Amino acid sequence: MNQKIRIISWNVNGIRAMVGKGFYKTTKEMDPDILCIQETKAQADTMPDVPAEMSDYSLVFNAAVQKGYSGTAVYTRIKPIQQILGINREEHDQEGRVITLEYSGFYLVNAYVPNSGQELKRLDYRKVWDYELMLFIKNLDARKPVILTGDFNVAHEPIDLARPKENYNKSAGFTQTEINGFKNLLKTGLVDTYRQLYPEKVQYTFWNQRFRAREKNVGWRIDYFLVSKRIFGNIKDSFIWDHIIGSDHCPAGIEIEL
Repeated sequence: MNQKIRIISWNVNGIRAMVGKGFYKTTKEMDPDILCIQETKAQADTMPDVPAEMSDYSLVFNAAVQKGYSGTAVYTRIKPIQQILGINREEHDQEGRVITLEYSGFYLVNAYVPNSGQELKRLDYRKVWDYELMLFIKNLDARKPVILTGDFNVAHEPIDLARPKENYNKSAGFTQTEINGFKNLLKTGLVDTYRQLYPEKVQYTFWNQRFRAREKNVGWRIDYFLVSKRIFGNIKDSFIWDHIIGSDHCPAGIEIEL
């Protein structure tokens, strides 16, 4: 019998702050089978415990060495076969940016891709990171289909940000180097589920906290679900829930039948 699975991704910009904004209540309302979060900004001793009302979820998290920085976590109702933290590259695995969970029909990879930073100071590092992630995904995909989600810190096409001309090759998240890194991921055989299903739809997942950007909807689509082509036909929907507030990002998700 086929099982419909709802997977949601959300950069929470600090899990402890989000808990104070009703994170668990929002999670129950979204009703994900698996929730991937990025930018937890928490260590093992500061990661909030799973409350009683979410006792059907188990928690996997990957913390950065640096306190209060980066970090990823996954809440899952479906028991994984195994978990992998990082991408097996010590120089890249200090910031808690990747969690991989293996399930019977797929690998789920939750990634928080490095921001290239002000004045693009980390762009060179980002280029190497993107390449190493691509190799990691390619290796997984050779074994079973991959669902790759998270905050990729790049708008892939001009439709994916409100002001493409003003930002192209000037702002982190819309340089040709970052776009090429994303395209290389797609070349491994992945499909951008939202854009494939909704070629002309304009929705964003991130808004700068300054300049009332969310109020004006001056945003970026930088949170994605990419899946192996061979399971794209199992995708029943790919969505962006931009009505949900609490972070500078909103949740994105898919429903997949396997």
